[in-house]
Amino acid sequence: MKQRCVPAAGCGDGIYDAAVIGAGLVGAAIAYGLGKSLAHVALLDEGDVAYRASRGNFGLVWVQSKGMGMASYGAWTLGAARLWPTLAAALLDETGVDVHLEQRGGLHVMLSEDEVRARVSFMKGLAAQPGMPAWGWRLLDRHEVADVLPGAGPDVAGAIWTDVDGAVDPLRLLRALHAAVSSGPVHYLPETPACSIAWGNGFFRVATPRGRIDARKVVMAAGLGNAALAAQVGLSMPVRPQRGQIIVLERSRPRLSVPLSTLRQMAEGTWLIGDSQQDAGLDDQSVGWDVLATLADRARRTLPALGQLNAVRAWSALRVMPRDGFPIYEQSALCPGAFVAACHSGVTLAAAHALKLAPMIAAGSLSQELAPFSTRRFHVQAS
Repeated sequence: MKQRCVPAAGCGDGIYDAAVIGAGLVGAAIAYGLGKSLAHVALLDEGDVAYRASRGNFGLVWVQSKGMGMASYGAWTLGAARLWPTLAAALLDETGVDVHLEQRGGLHVMLSEDEVRARVSFMKGLAAQPGMPAWGWRLLDRHEVADVLPGAGPDVAGAIWTDVDGAVDPLRLLRALHAAVSSGPVHYLPETPACSIAWGNGFFRVATPRGRIDARKVVMAAGLGNAALAAQVGLSMPVRPQRGQIIVLERSRPRLSVPLSTLRQMAEGTWLIGDSQQDAGLDDQSVGWDVLATLADRARRTLPALGQLNAVRAWSALRVMPRDGFPIYEQSALCPGAFVAACHSGVTLAAAHALKLAPMIAAGSLSQELAPFSTRRFHVQAS
């Protein structure tokens, strides 16, 4: 039996052109983009109680691992990476906040010959998929790695190099997006979680503890909260939490010119070590010592000089992981004007969300480019 929308009575005055639910990187980027073409946009922020991946991520703008099993995702990711300079320049101009975008390339380091063989096989399979864009990659031997990563340890067997990868400061990005929307046509509503969504007569009513929000369009970008909200407008959202952990090392002199998939040095000199994936339910508070030990050991084997630095803090955060790992973008067929966006690459895809997805939402429909990311892919019966 199909789920029906909850009917709503006629809306009164004060109707927003669009209401975006969720003010993390995905929601804030979409609201920023909507503010370029719509006069009245509301951005609802649940607050610090939210399971917010935006405040706990690594900050990579990463292409080289994206798209295995869905070439369209590889193309969408590459397009987002190429839009990043435009977004970074616009945010700097509008807010004065430098998000420290660097796109000088990136490395995926392997610590054994088995890892080299497995990664090369993965990269060849990734590139061979029909419809996969050609952006180029190169296998570096351990001597070539040393040219890019001075001080690489003896366990480093090789690395995959690409020139399309990079990184930003994710906290500066979130700050810049919030500053940009707050100074434009977007009405930022802090401490305003969406409790329910009702639809009728072409309008949406979003119930919140601070009162009702009326809007002609609604965009659900609430991360793990999307599942419950989307069901109220006839959409099924198969997302789950996946916990990642990060270690922060004290500042040192600059020595890492490009990010690694598991290691990066921030502009102020601190180091981030990451790349863990755990199914831990909604526990975003705990850190596992066994996981941290593995992360630290691989980082030290990659760059032995890190063993001389102190760890100053560690944290965990929850990724928003669709069932198959690929983004979900869809408009409800039962409640036209209700859109949903969910992904685990909010940093990498931020420029695409702001500069491509948001204009589609403002215009009222998603382009054919986003058809592969519909939830219809979960309902295709195997032959």
